[in-house]
Amino acid sequence: MKSILFVCLANKDLSKTAEDYFGANYSDLCFDSAGTNKNTCNKLGTYYMSKEQLDLADEVFVMENKHLKTIKELFGNKYYDKITVLNINDIYKYGSKELIEVLKVKYYVK
Repeated sequence: MKSILFVCLANKDLSKTAEDYFGANYSDLCFDSAGTNKNTCNKLGTYYMSKEQLDLADEVFVMENKHLKTIKELFGNKYYDKITVLNINDIYKYGSKELIEVLKVKYYVK
């Protein structure tokens, strides 16, 4: 089964919404999400991005360029070929209708 990882800063709003929305609507794919800021994730009790998640993912979708930069700082260019930047600013709340519409436009299931 193809595995998709969504990444944002805190795994609270953007990437978690993407995981939950697409996971509920595309059962033939495996969706996961994570955040790039360990301190924020720890405070919120959300998932901090791990090397294992990146290794397992067939494709990684980061919300902003800063998330790509963080992955490159932590892991070098190892995952570069499977990362796509969606260019979705962190202005949406978890599960908002507006965010789901933007995600549906920016990410399409292949």
